[in-house]
Amino acid sequence: MKSFTSWNRLAAAILGAAIVLCHVVAAQVTGDASQDNVAQAQIAFSHALPRLDGTHLRVTVVEIRYGPGESSPPHSHPCPVIGYVVEGALNMQVKGQPETTYKAGASFYEAPNAVHVISANASGKKPAKFIAYFICDHDTPLSIAPPKTPAPGGKP
Repeated sequence: MKSFTSWNRLAAAILGAAIVLCHVVAAQVTGDASQDNVAQAQIAFSHALPRLDGTHLRVTVVEIRYGPGESSPPHSHPCPVIGYVVEGALNMQVKGQPETTYKAGASFYEAPNAVHVISANASGKKPAKFIAYFICDHDTPLSIAPPKTPAPGGKP
């Protein structure tokens, strides 16, 4: 039997992430949505990924919960991230892009090494939860501190 090529492994990883995302979407479909008790699925999000080395791909799914008013410090992810908001609303901003509020059911994409300057619960009264799908092409930390930028005058 032939071994998987890089493209086959990449396709398998992306397919696996898509299947997980479809299960999240389908799990939220209640009996009220279909009188025939048939699960319904639709594409919640689609975005082209950067070229990845398929021989070392790893897909990791993380559930992040923010209590009312909670947030994360600025950070970066060395690999592409696809997010799906399960509950509540999130204020998000990647450096160089406008701040955006994502509500339950919304999806978003973060490019590799983008600096995530705002990641916060949009509510001071209700919790928020989202699922983050990391598609990395080697073992690496999922989140890292953003690179230091020199202060005015050249000092960090």
